[in-house]
Amino acid sequence: MAGGGDAPRVPLRALLRAVNALLQQRRYHAALAVLKGFRNGAVYGAKVRAPHALVMTFLFKSGSLREKLKSIAQATYTHSRNLAYFVFTYKGLMALQSQLQGKKIPFHSFFAACIGGWLVFSENNPINNQIIMYLLSRVLFGLSRLAVEKGYVPQPKQDPFPLIAALTWGTVLWLFEYHRQTLQPSLQSSMTYLYEDSDVWHDVSDFLIYNKTPDSK
Repeated sequence: MAGGGDAPRVPLRALLRAVNALLQQRRYHAALAVLKGFRNGAVYGAKVRAPHALVMTFLFKSGSLREKLKSIAQATYTHSRNLAYFVFTYKGLMALQSQLQGKKIPFHSFFAACIGGWLVFSENNPINNQIIMYLLSRVLFGLSRLAVEKGYVPQPKQDPFPLIAALTWGTVLWLFEYHRQTLQPSLQSSMTYLYEDSDVWHDVSDFLIYNKTPDSK
């Protein structure tokens, strides 16, 4: 009886050994790295988007519970899929360029990412828009630091961050007050909640407990 129960496990163990042996083969490393990049892109995209979509949907979107859950699932899927496709494309092109030229050079990274960005993120939808806005701010910070490191811009005598913070908040609130349509919809919703909804209340219920009374939603 014991022997009969163990029999199906032998092929499985053999398969696992074969797969593990394959994963250790250096000649397949580039291709396997592309596949794992796809996996990591999908997982990371889901981890990042799911909690964000959950919070933003239940805070700012109306509709039935079914509609809200569907919106969360769709946003999570789109973010996860796009990031997986991008990592797959980027790593694949990096491996291809390195194979063709026999070595890795800085331009490879820029070129592969440009192609991946064009293929995956060129559609102007809310998910891609948020990802690009997220990256753009970090790119600007990174380029500023690189300019100082390379000597193109003199090292500031004082930390410039307080000035950046002041100008950023000053500009975004000016845009919100006078050119709101230029801001991303999710940012508009957040700022409406913070700066406009806080001007309106009728009694203690929508002053402390609710943002708006159930009847006014």
